Amino acid sequence: MRHLMSPLDFTVDELEKLFTIAQDIEANPEKYSHACEGKKLATCFYEPSTRTRLSFEAAMLNLGGKVLGFSDANSSSAAKGESVSDTIRVISSFADICAMRHPKEGAPMVAASRSSIPVINAGDGGHQHPTQTLTDLLTIRSIKGRLSNFTIGLCGDLKFGRTVHSLINALVRYENINFIFISPEELTIPEYIIEMLKEKNIPYREVRKLEDSIPELDILYMTRVQKERFFNEEDYIRLKDYYILDKEKMSLAKSDMIVLHPLPRVNEISVEVDDDPRAVYFKQVQYGVYVRMALLLTLLEIEI
Repeated sequence: MRHLMSPLDFTVDELEKLFTIAQDIEANPEKYSHACEGKKLATCFYEPSTRTRLSFEAAMLNLGGKVLGFSDANSSSAAKGESVSDTIRVISSFADICAMRHPKEGAPMVAASRSSIPVINAGDGGHQHPTQTLTDLLTIRSIKGRLSNFTIGLCGDLKFGRTVHSLINALVRYENINFIFISPEELTIPEYIIEMLKEKNIPYREVRKLEDSIPELDILYMTRVQKERFFNEEDYIRLKDYYILDKEKMSLAKSDMIVLHPLPRVNEISVEVDDDPRAVYFKQVQYGVYVRMALLLTLLEIEI
């Protein structure tokens, strides 16, 4: 039995197989429509989510399975003080696989250590968000045709952004990736990631202005400044509009640069950019369903 706590839980070869399944699902959805009949997915979300939770639920329903769970810690026995360990033991009696989001780093790992069913980390604090990373990788692979030889700019909240941390850790396993980190000084990339890049001799640089680096990017990964990660309103208000991607900035970019965003968007990408063919963040959402379908099949050891 396998769990998914981090994108690094799968080797590059295993990821390639996963993405091949996802692309086959995209091309032949009917072939997979009964693959999980009789199986149940539990979605245990202790923190608000729209895309991730509904994406998991859509994935299981598309495979012919069923879904149960909760979307808020207050609607679960956590409100009564039940531990994650006890909750997952109970859930293991009801479901065949579990997707868990939790505000505390490491909580899904604790659950996996006590679970008798596969557990998927659907986001833990500011730490990891592996299925978003799988979504990002599949999007890049599908649109660019490769997962190597490109320059990627990551812009916005690089300090608390778990999607950013997970994606960087995944991309360093591929060849010739150049990172440009675009953030205000208060939200710079954590030092442990910088140290890892130095150890691996992977090129990176940190900049403050998006306009200065956008012309050289093959991929721009925008993120929102996350209000829920701030300790005070004043800092959030000061930083929330630091970067806004608009038509003027897009005019500086390559004709084949693509813009990704894990969503939700607040105002860091102007709606005028949505009609630009390089804006692929809504396609990215659909790729998230395909890759989660492939992941459910893989962890449940169902072959088609």
